[in-house]
Amino acid sequence: MLPIWAYLVRRYTTMRNDATLLLLNKDDVDRLLTADDVLEAVHRAFVLHAAGEGRVFSLVRERLATGGVFGIKSGDVQTDALLGFKAAGFWPSNRTLGGEPHQATVMLVDPATGRPECVIDGNAITTMRTGAAGGLGLQHLARADSERLCVFGTGTQARIQVTFALHLMPQLKMVRYVTSHGEADAAFEALFKARCTVEHARHADDAVAQSDIVITATPGGGPLFSADAVRAGTHINCVGADTKGKRELPAGLLERARVYVDDRSQAEQIGELQWNPAVASIELGAVLDGATAVQRAHEDITIFDMTGLALQDLTVARMLRDRAREAGIGTRVAWPW
Repeated sequence: MLPIWAYLVRRYTTMRNDATLLLLNKDDVDRLLTADDVLEAVHRAFVLHAAGEGRVFSLVRERLATGGVFGIKSGDVQTDALLGFKAAGFWPSNRTLGGEPHQATVMLVDPATGRPECVIDGNAITTMRTGAAGGLGLQHLARADSERLCVFGTGTQARIQVTFALHLMPQLKMVRYVTSHGEADAAFEALFKARCTVEHARHADDAVAQSDIVITATPGGGPLFSADAVRAGTHINCVGADTKGKRELPAGLLERARVYVDDRSQAEQIGELQWNPAVASIELGAVLDGATAVQRAHEDITIFDMTGLALQDLTVARMLRDRAREAGIGTRVAWPW
């Protein structure tokens, strides 16, 4: 019979040598992701953040000499043994190579040992969790009688924002879209024309003035419309301001609105609130967990300043990891430690 110390040494060594790392590529993620599962995971992230159970660590967001922007969002949920990060950014020159300018990779780490458990292609995670967060914002902050939506942009994020909007707000009847080049986008229209009326809007201010909901999903190069175009009762989801210096809203609009954020500190650093950090705001998680009621008068303008929570990436990644293990999906690589 082995002495206890020899048993522990043998067992520990075997655990280390038998360790594996689960890899989930784009195709794996596409097979596993569903809208409702992502909504549930993102809702969970908001509630954890509001309750202080989920921590969001200091953000890294830096411009590169190559013309790209690189960032790291990380955090943990100690009660759920959840720890990890997303390394992501935006490389516009990828378009000339026929590639996707947004790039992201998520890693889940064992909080007890620091050992990496799972590495996941993060592009679809980023797209879906941002769309789900926007959808939850609309569901809880926009007027229940909203029927007309205006979206700025027709790219990946604009498409997913509209997809979740239509999924969660079946009363929507009209989608107007504004493009930076002023031309119609037939591919964008084809995605939604079976669900509602879709129109290309040539004049940004007119489109905003005729809408109950406005979604801004652009690279954040500057104000997209005038403040005077926003009617009383409008709700706005802001997606594109996610780096210092970016903005989509005109000056003076924040001060007229009830402002909601995913994380106040991040919004003040890289979101629309960077342009006026003194504006009062409420974190959406406090609404979703029932701690704060939305007090919206019919004529109120509401804004959801979205900068993206690390916890959203982690809760979605955990769901994917668990589903992949159950289904035997993904690639396991020997990772002795």
